[in-house]
Amino acid sequence: MEKKKHILIACGTGVATSTVVSMRVKEELEKNNIQATVEQCKVSELPSKVGSADLVVTTTSYENDEIPVIRALSFLTGVDVEADIEKIIEILK
Repeated sequence: MEKKKHILIACGTGVATSTVVSMRVKEELEKNNIQATVEQCKVSELPSKVGSADLVVTTTSYENDEIPVIRALSFLTGVDVEADIEKIIEILK
């Protein structure tokens, strides 16, 4: 059995917007049969958490050279959500 993926979902405060994004990401992972742990956090916490993650999905700007980062404002605006979901699924497969 392959290792469960670990996704960090970060927003400025680690509460409101990351909850919206995290619920949607979990839904899509289930639809695509992808086993993953989805953890919400503040962007300021990313440096200490990112080592164990396979992917970072954020609603604010953040960059990391070690792992993929998707800036998913689409989950809040509703524009291009499908494209971001495809990217997430692609990275985790």
